[in-house]
Formats: sequence, structure tokens, C-alpha cells
Amino acid sequence: MTDAPLAGVRVLDISTLFAGPLAATFLGDFGADVIKVEHPTKPDAARGHGPAKNGVNLWWKTLGRNKRTVTINLGSAEGAELLLRLVAEADILVENFRPGTLERWGIGPSELHAANPRLVIARVTAFGQVGPYSGRPGFGSLAEAMSGFAGLTGEPDGPPTLPPFGLADGIAALATSYALMVALRSAEQTGVGQVIDMAIIEPILMLLGGQITTYDQLGTVQKRTGNRSVNNAPRNVYRTGDNEWVAVSTSSQSIAERVMHLVGRADLTDEPWFASGHTRAEHADVLDDAVSSWIAERSTAEVLERFAEAQAAVAPVYDVRGVLADPQYEAIGTIRTVDDEELGPVKMQNVLFRLSETPGDIRWAGRAHGRDTSDVLAEIGVSADQLEQLKQRGIV
Repeated sequence: MTDAPLAGVRVLDISTLFAGPLAATFLGDFGADVIKVEHPTKPDAARGHGPAKNGVNLWWKTLGRNKRTVTINLGSAEGAELLLRLVAEADILVENFRPGTLERWGIGPSELHAANPRLVIARVTAFGQVGPYSGRPGFGSLAEAMSGFAGLTGEPDGPPTLPPFGLADGIAALATSYALMVALRSAEQTGVGQVIDMAIIEPILMLLGGQITTYDQLGTVQKRTGNRSVNNAPRNVYRTGDNEWVAVSTSSQSIAERVMHLVGRADLTDEPWFASGHTRAEHADVLDDAVSSWIAERSTAEVLERFAEAQAAVAPVYDVRGVLADPQYEAIGTIRTVDDEELGPVKMQNVLFRLSETPGDIRWAGRAHGRDTSDVLAEIGVSADQLEQLKQRGIV
């Protein structure tokens, strides 16, 4: 991908699990040369998460795509020295060890910047590099709890609800990739790299709307509302006549009016409280009753067709089978089939967005542990004999 937007950018991914590695994946998708560094005998724990086929982890095929995989024991003096040699030729390093770990190994920011003053370093941790929680172990689930997300999710009379996937990690990965681009641009302008302190508890908090300002100014605390919204109604999921589900949203006034005309309750649009989303939400029971009863009498196909004709917002509630069969996802190329060395053709999500002139690409799926060690270390002058000696000592 010599014409890719990030061609020529080298990324050292020494992080594990999800937020840090996924940020590096996003860069690799647009041409960065991402080198994934793992311990020789303790690979990234993400390789063991989720289902496997014939002993090959399936989530890793997406998370590890477009990365060259290398093994180095960073906790050893020789391993640290190898990393510093790699850093001299790199633009970005992503790590997520507990604060102080790299410093203890002699490869903290001061040593890294001594080897390469232009290096951009992303430090991705649960709680950040400072503060009373900085030394604690943490994962995205804790961020989903602490941010207020779990407290807002679920039915009003039910418990707080955690998502069944790495939501906070994914949001932090997106934020980290953005931060890396900002810092890389700064390094290009000034010749000086910098350290990004990314706490996973923060990006998800930013996406939870204006609740902090609302509490500061009004003293009110947002409560769980299930699938309803405090900002508009009708907004919910509804069961169709053929026992499937659809989601309806009426964030704009005109859409809300169209929905009520469609379901035969145009009279409700004349109510004074119908004039704004907030006051409609206060009457969600009557609006939900009107919409749900209409949808329950019709098949999913008819509901979707009638809503489309009315230019009202609706979507089917899919599982993965629906995603793979949906013509819109097919039309925009959301799913790719990638040839893999271990599994053959593998389907996965495509790159995040489409650029008209310099599109991204999936060059290969996640590779086996240490597959590219010899090639990458040869690029920094490690001979075949030296490599064999390093292997015998457990350094690589």
C-alpha cells in the first residue's frame, strides 16, 4: 500500500487485549506498517478470547489484521535493547502496561525519546498514568461502570447492565487512533514527539451526552429508561406480527408526526405536548401503545416497507445473520472476505470508512504468534545466528 495515506508510518504495538491493539489495527488498515510485539511464551491474551476453529482464535483474525507479529521479552535487558533499536526506526509506539512498568524495564518515555525524539507514545490504561487508581488493574468493563454507562443501561426496575462486548475499549481505541494522528501531525511540524495519556474511563464518558452539565446546572440525575429516551418518543423496539423486532426512532419532529400518521393516530399530533421531543417522552406510554399495536398486526417486511414509504425511521433488530444478509451492508462493502494462511477465506468487518482517493485495505488477517520475528529483526541488523542465540535464551 505505497499510496495509502499512512504508508511509511511505522507503528510498534506492544499493547495487549483490546483498546491499544485495536487503535493500532485502525492505523494498519490505512497503510501503516504495524509491528505487533508479544512475549515469546505469553502471547497477547486476546488470542485466547472467544471462539476458535481448529485451535485458531477467530477474533484475533480481525484484531491482528495488517500487523507483522514479532516476539520479544521486553522485561529482559536484551529484549529492551531490541525494542529501542526498533524504536529508532518507528513513528508511533502503543503500550498498555500498568504505569511504571516500562520505566522499570528501562524503556520508559525518556529512554524511548532518547532513541527517537520524534516518537509518539500512546499509553492506554484503565485509569490513566496518575491519580489514586492509576496502579490498579482495570478493563473496559470498569470504565462502562464508572462512566455511568451501565447505570443508564437496562430497564428502570432492573439492574445496571454491562454490554456483551468491549464497548469502552472500542471507544478508547477510536479516541487513541485520533490522538495518534493529532500527535503525529504535531511531530511532523515540530520534530518533537510526545506522550498520549489515554484513560479508558474517559472517552466513553464523553459520549454519554450532557449529563454532567445537566447535573451541574440543574442537579438532576439521568435514570435508566430501558429502550426509551428522555429526549423523544416514540423511541423503542417493537415486536412484529411474525415475532421479530424493529427499532423506531423519532429524533426529529417531522419524523414523529409521520410515524403517528402512519399508525393511524394523527390525532395525537394535535396534542400540545406533542410539539417537542421532551414532552413527547413524558407521554411515551400512549405513543408506544399506538405504535406497538400497529406493528404487532403486521409482518416485519410490511412494517419496513410502510415506514419506508412514509419516510419514517425504522430498522430491523439483527443478529449477525441479518447483518450478513442485509443489502445495504452489501452495497457499501461493510463485510470483507480475506484470504488467511491458517483458515482460508475469512469474513470480517471492512475498514472503518471509505476514502475516495486513498482507501484503506485489509492486506492479511491476524497472523500466528511470532510469524515475522526473523524478518523484522533482520531489518535492524539481527543476523540469523544472533536470532538463534536470542531464541535459545528466551529473548525472542
